[in-house]
Amino acid sequence: MQWTDRIRQVKIILVVAAVIIAVASLLISHVLVRDLSKEERNRMEVWAQALHSLNEADEHTDLTLVLSVIEENNTIPVIVLNSEGGIDDYRNIKDSLNMEDYARRMIRSGDTIRIDRQLVCYDESIMLKRLQAWPYVQLGIVLIFVVVAIFALLSSKRAEQNKVWVGLSKETAHQLGTPISSLMAWVEILKENYPDDELIPEMDKDVSRLQLVAERFSKIGSLPEPVDSSMNDVLKHVVDYMDRRTSKKVEITTNMPDEDVIVKMNASLFEWVIENLCKNAVDAMEGSGKIDLSLNDEGSRVVIEVKDNGKGIRKKDVKNVFTPGFTTKKRGWGLGLSLAKRIVEEYHKGRIFVKSSEVGVGTTFRIVIPK
Repeated sequence: MQWTDRIRQVKIILVVAAVIIAVASLLISHVLVRDLSKEERNRMEVWAQALHSLNEADEHTDLTLVLSVIEENNTIPVIVLNSEGGIDDYRNIKDSLNMEDYARRMIRSGDTIRIDRQLVCYDESIMLKRLQAWPYVQLGIVLIFVVVAIFALLSSKRAEQNKVWVGLSKETAHQLGTPISSLMAWVEILKENYPDDELIPEMDKDVSRLQLVAERFSKIGSLPEPVDSSMNDVLKHVVDYMDRRTSKKVEITTNMPDEDVIVKMNASLFEWVIENLCKNAVDAMEGSGKIDLSLNDEGSRVVIEVKDNGKGIRKKDVKNVFTPGFTTKKRGWGLGLSLAKRIVEEYHKGRIFVKSSEVGVGTTFRIVIPK
């Protein structure tokens, strides 16, 4: 749990740092754009004064400097209007544009300078517009890079986790195989020597249970082939197993259709999922309470719900219950629900989630499986 909280804190710090960098980038760009805009305004005031000097010049006036100032403007779009609103001159504007509409937009934006009976209208240069747009383009590129990097890291992490799951499952199944085979042989010998002993059949059941556990681990280590199976039978097997191994104070009820609900699945693994949810419910009820198992056939999908009246899950922990290693128990590895999620979502293409949970009231898990 502490490890999960630490990861969450690191994520929050990274997000806050990214926001600060983005805001700082936008502020710096805004300052640069503002300064450049002022500089262009000053250039246009000088350009307007040069135009005024050109209009007032006579045959004795030296126009070399004036013409140089006017000709140097190769970036800022300019339209010069006369007192009647007609266009006297324009620069750095494509001929295809509607000059009158363009001039009106300049006037509305306030980018004008009055010189005698003429009105000089100007627009921001292409360089200034690009500078204004660049921070957003840059942030977009960074965002795409971050998303791709996170996706790659998550994919790599998931692939690594899958390898760990597969390796651990195969090794567990392999290690259990030899002693289980030996136990099966000893049980057969005991049956022959003590055919009337009432404890031997119970031992046989426990050995069969160990064999089932080993089989489940071997299937998790590979990709099990789903077959048409009865979901009703799966729930009945789980109820029978839990009834024999839980306190009489724990009541398990079922609500299922009379007809078998057939689903393409691996029944052995799916029993494991329901068992896990029921065992967690028993732990949450601390040995006394009620578990309700419900099965509904909704046509294209099957919905299973496991409801208990235990201590519930805190809201801040709900989103972490399927995270490997997360547990609220003093003794526990935090692997049961993550295994259940893997079985439901990866092997059966379904969904498992906490439908509802309230502290002191209970929790309901829902599983949705396509038929």
